Amino acid sequence: MSRPATIPSLQRLHRALLAGVLLPSLVLLAAPAVAQVAGAGAANDAAMQDAIAAAKAGRLAPSQADALRGDPRWPWLEFARLSRDLDNADAGQVRAFLQRHDGQAAAAALRPLWLASLSRRERWADFLADWTPSDDPGLRCARLNAQQALGRAGAEWNSEAQALWRSGKSLPDACDATFATLAARGALGDALRWERFDLAVAEGETGVMRSAARGLPADALALAQDYAAFVQAPHTRAAQWPRDARSRQVAAAGLARLAKDDPDAAERQLAQLAPLLGMDEAERGKVLYQVALWTVASYLPESARRLAAVPAAAYDERLHEWRAREALARGDWKAALDAIRLMPAKQREDSRWRWFEARMLEKNGHRAEAQSLFRAAAASPTFHGFLAADRLQLPYALCPWEPSDPPALRREVAADPALVRALALYRIDQPGWAVREWNDALTRFDDARRRTAVALAQEQGWFDRAVFSLGKSPDEQRLYKLRFPLHHDADIRVAATRNELDPAWIAAEIRAESIFNPNARSPANARGLMQLLPGTAAGVAQRTGLPYAGAESLYDSSTNIALGSAYLREMEDKYGQTYQAIAAYNAGPTPTARWLSQRPAHDPDLWIETISYKETRDYVARVMAFSVIYDWLLNGDALPVSQRMLGRTEGARKRFACPGP
Repeated sequence: MSRPATIPSLQRLHRALLAGVLLPSLVLLAAPAVAQVAGAGAANDAAMQDAIAAAKAGRLAPSQADALRGDPRWPWLEFARLSRDLDNADAGQVRAFLQRHDGQAAAAALRPLWLASLSRRERWADFLADWTPSDDPGLRCARLNAQQALGRAGAEWNSEAQALWRSGKSLPDACDATFATLAARGALGDALRWERFDLAVAEGETGVMRSAARGLPADALALAQDYAAFVQAPHTRAAQWPRDARSRQVAAAGLARLAKDDPDAAERQLAQLAPLLGMDEAERGKVLYQVALWTVASYLPESARRLAAVPAAAYDERLHEWRAREALARGDWKAALDAIRLMPAKQREDSRWRWFEARMLEKNGHRAEAQSLFRAAAASPTFHGFLAADRLQLPYALCPWEPSDPPALRREVAADPALVRALALYRIDQPGWAVREWNDALTRFDDARRRTAVALAQEQGWFDRAVFSLGKSPDEQRLYKLRFPLHHDADIRVAATRNELDPAWIAAEIRAESIFNPNARSPANARGLMQLLPGTAAGVAQRTGLPYAGAESLYDSSTNIALGSAYLREMEDKYGQTYQAIAAYNAGPTPTARWLSQRPAHDPDLWIETISYKETRDYVARVMAFSVIYDWLLNGDALPVSQRMLGRTEGARKRFACPGP
């Protein structure tokens, strides 16, 4: 593979962005504003980290705390000290904290913990004194328990308890006492029990079904328990159930659940039960939907027949996609075209399905008809839009937006106390608290202030705020230089050169994996910028001789990028095609080998679309699109995505243009 062409330094580009290429109104007066945001706490970062750790361990010294009283993060140091052992905390200190920081994120975080502690200890008078309205069902039940214990259960008590009862989901233990009292007051009749039972059927909550039925007459209780047993594991006794709506609802719920594990058994039992219980099309459709879905998700032989058996009214966007995907997997281009044309108009107009409708028209011999669909898809700055632009030899449709927000906003937003706390907390690796403060600040910000806050966060290295806080309007999707940060540029360039990879690809992988958060950790224990598993990293280090000092070293950006890029190189060498290497990076070699064996001759776009894992299918398309955008950020033009996904790094390059109306 040839080496990539020389590119501009990412660091030079990053400096250019901060100098005002994208949002000049946001970067005016940068140094004073950044100092305002960071200065108050930057010098105390290490001291605050140590103090918080000491507070959580119960060994915070008064002198250590006093030295940090002027720090904007002080409320969270107090929070850490008080929340460690609320059952033994001084009530006066807790109440003083809640009053002092009322309306702030720290008080909002402590109050439910304090109320839960008071409830556990049955300090009901204190509970009611410190109560504020909450959506937490456990706390709402605890409040009702407090009112009952203190003889304050007035006329509205029953209706509030009944409102909580009307849930098909499992509720906290505090609600057990509430509902027992409700029953003792004669306000939990059979109709209410069946109402919750039916809601639990819809949720698939068999434990709630059984709980709701307690207190029914013996014959009704026995039937309800049999219903719950069926939802958990369908049985033949259902043939003797009453021929009514509830029996049909339970039968549909149980068989739909069975279909996820055994679609064959669900289909057989539906054929037997449906006529006995008089199930209508909607009830049968609920089961047939799941039978088809869990068959086609693995491309099993019965997929096409089972998809055809699902009533049209039961189809949703998910199943429409699978019907098209199943036909693509079989190479039945006419069936795929028909499936796409059965999609709702909004779904069909997505660039993905415009592209595939045009591709199927081509494969069915209607090239001229395909052109208008390719042109419509090419107006979208997405993977399939870029493919369509390549097909028509058009520039890529990228139309960056530069909002003209007033420069004075920057000072105002940077001075917001909650935002100051958010950025300072993020700086000392307290992301949970930081997000609470961030969300609190955003409740007071309009769109312009929210964009300004995102720009400030990005300057502090908090890059994911652009992903999670932008996009509320279509225009915000075009804030590319906020939504696609560039960082750790030297490490990326070194790794790209060492492994003969396109640096835009490495940047795209980091953006997709961690949004440039070096401390990211997944539930599967993947770590750092490129989300490497420790075992994978160790293997790469052993094969390449790169330094690796264990799992914790993956939080070091240089180590992570070096090992992650080397692993990309291994995947590229193994598969030969970049799109397959990306799939393997996400899903692993075993699923990728299965997909290659199942559809070895499929065109790249068709192979990607027929990946059976939604996460990987979307991931490949996303990384390919991100690579194009990072190429544009780096060079002002880009290698065509149709060439990039085949592993090519050189050739004629694509221009970018803002499409007309």
